[in-house]
Amino acid sequence: MTMRFSVLASGSTGNAFYIESGDNRLLVDAGLSGKQLDKLFQQVQIDPQTLSGILVTHEHSDHIKGLGIAARKYNLPIYANDKTWRAMEGSLGKLTTDQKFHFEMGEVKTFGDLDVESFGVSHDAAEPMFYTFHKNGKKVALVTDLGYVSERIKKTVEQADAYIFEANHDVDMLRMGRYPWSVKRRILGDSGHVSNEDCGLALADIIGNQTKRIYLAHLSQDNNMKDLARMSVDQILQERGIQMELHDTDPQKATPLYDVG
Repeated sequence: MTMRFSVLASGSTGNAFYIESGDNRLLVDAGLSGKQLDKLFQQVQIDPQTLSGILVTHEHSDHIKGLGIAARKYNLPIYANDKTWRAMEGSLGKLTTDQKFHFEMGEVKTFGDLDVESFGVSHDAAEPMFYTFHKNGKKVALVTDLGYVSERIKKTVEQADAYIFEANHDVDMLRMGRYPWSVKRRILGDSGHVSNEDCGLALADIIGNQTKRIYLAHLSQDNNMKDLARMSVDQILQERGIQMELHDTDPQKATPLYDVG
């Protein structure tokens, strides 16, 4: 069996990512209502009853809104680091002890034939971290919710077969938009979100010969547009001599399951 994944939902209103390999089916984040999550699973014809567990990136509500509900409904274990557990536990509702697992930053956990590596990112949460997924020499990198892409992160995620990478905002749209300055400063800061331009520059440094698929993720509803994100990132890649088709993600529509091969 190969790895297959779908970006179930991505954006400021809610995030969820699904990846499977053999009998192992993992959900990363559950930032939508239980009802919305069920609809998204229907779109990719996956039965959430067959999930093996939920990995958490950080405690912001657009990543954990439906986490407690999904864990209870499908009797699933949740994996998160200690600081994230402490930050989010109060908002999850009742969970049993055998649903709470620790997955610390920089650790590799094995789920069946799938190795999952966590890595820290710079974001204004307790201890935010994201994941790379490895199987048979293939690699999928999930990278959103970070203020900047450090050299350490580039090293961790370089030469993946597929990327789900943040292109949160267009800087000019954000600067001229309706957000209060304090919010703009947070988004533009080192623990905020990655712009279209910074996404393009980072991808240009890390894409390898085996990279086949790039999804632009976590687009702001107010400060970005799918066409603009694709155009901005594509322009930077073309300037570096890189030809790569870019794929959209959506806050309400799951991407078709993609087979990493």
